[in-house]
Amino acid sequence: MQNTRHHFYLINVGIPLLIALGTFLAFDMTELDRVISNIFYNPRTHIFLEQHNHLFDKLTHKWPRYVPNVTGGLALIGALMSLVWPLLARLPKLQALLDVVRLGPVLRFTTAYRRDFWFVAVSFAIATGLVHYFKSHTDVYCPVELVQYGGTAIRHEWYEHLNFFHQVGHGRCWPGGHASAGYSMLALYFVARRYRWKHSILLLNAVLVLGSIYGTTKVLQGWHFMSHTFWAGVMVWLANFALAMAFYGRERLSAPLSPRAEPTTSVALVRTA
Repeated sequence: MQNTRHHFYLINVGIPLLIALGTFLAFDMTELDRVISNIFYNPRTHIFLEQHNHLFDKLTHKWPRYVPNVTGGLALIGALMSLVWPLLARLPKLQALLDVVRLGPVLRFTTAYRRDFWFVAVSFAIATGLVHYFKSHTDVYCPVELVQYGGTAIRHEWYEHLNFFHQVGHGRCWPGGHASAGYSMLALYFVARRYRWKHSILLLNAVLVLGSIYGTTKVLQGWHFMSHTFWAGVMVWLANFALAMAFYGRERLSAPLSPRAEPTTSVALVRTA
């Protein structure tokens, strides 16, 4: 049992912290970020490879934003709807009417999975808020804003101006906001992990790839350094994990994955939600 607990925290906390340390040493303490961005920058035209490609921007930024935005929106709607059916417990006639118009099953479904809807909605809000907090408290400028790449701002690392209590400067580039939007879908992984879904790891890998693509495409446009993507992933993961622990507990999250879907009833889910 003790070894299982240690392994659980090693995977969910130790590895992200190790990635954070590796990112700090490999990128923040070296010129690796600039080396990578220089590959996609034309010093003669002062333009990054995809900086002014509007189709590329739509395909990699504007349209992909709908995925986390719709997911978070649906989770919030479901969370609010989950409060309705219990309030109607003493109004059987109204419940019957809602069944007739086919809203009853929807309300019962949201009530059965109330905890999951609230977890996803809150996790999206916390992940977004955390990223915006660090953006406004580190004063880091994007590559296109730097003198090195034709801008006017001076480059510095996130830890040089970090202030936990006050907003600093006008830089708003660290960590990667677009990457964090993709990584925010990690909330779905923890829901799947709660129910021991056998494809949970596949879902996890898909979300990690999604967030990495979101972040990498902004590097091609000069709107982020590569390290910003790694930092966004670490922050969102740790925030989601902490919240998942609060909502579900270690025992549920560390249980072995089920080889097949386990049948559950709405009544049982309502009791455990």
